[in-house]
Amino acid sequence: MGPTKIDRAKVADTALRLLNEVGLEGLTLRAIAKELDVKAPALYWHFKDKQALLDEMATEMLRRMNADLTGRPAADWREALAGAMRGLRAHLLRYRDGAKVYSGTHFTDMSYAAPMEAHLRGLTDAGFTPAGAARAWLTAYSYTIGYVIEEQAMGPDPAQGGPGYDLAARAERLTDYPLAAEAGFELFAHHDEGFETGLAAVVAGVGAVLGPPA
Repeated sequence: MGPTKIDRAKVADTALRLLNEVGLEGLTLRAIAKELDVKAPALYWHFKDKQALLDEMATEMLRRMNADLTGRPAADWREALAGAMRGLRAHLLRYRDGAKVYSGTHFTDMSYAAPMEAHLRGLTDAGFTPAGAARAWLTAYSYTIGYVIEEQAMGPDPAQGGPGYDLAARAERLTDYPLAAEAGFELFAHHDEGFETGLAAVVAGVGAVLGPPA
């Protein structure tokens, strides 16, 4: 058999699969090369360093998200914005440390442009200024990314299982701080309900501060 043929797409796909096994900290170019049955230097033909690979991984995540989230956004801007954030969260949760991989990266192609234009157009058509629409999108996006980073850090990891954060032990450590102790059961459990509650607050705030006149 000849040497394994690889390209950027194959490396990124392999890295995303391996991510669910080892997490972001364990995802090294050496580990990916071993999975592909090639020498590590072969990867440098396609990616100059790990950050360049993370950029491509995030872009591939976005491509898959766009392929799944087809169809017209909801007519009401609130429903459209909330629906987009639910879709983003659902896709980030497909990968261990998915939100950490996705945040802070630079997309390697224009996959983001068409969906972003559509969402911003929906907001401006609803009466937002272009600047207000951009700020509204960034605010909801930042909330979603941050929520999922914390959600995945506290577990349980959907890809790995496990008990997650020991809230009873946390409460016991905080017996002298009863409000902080009780807050843990709200902040670090029931992630779906918590996300929806926070998202509703974000969307309401966006409408009050940035939205069109009533």
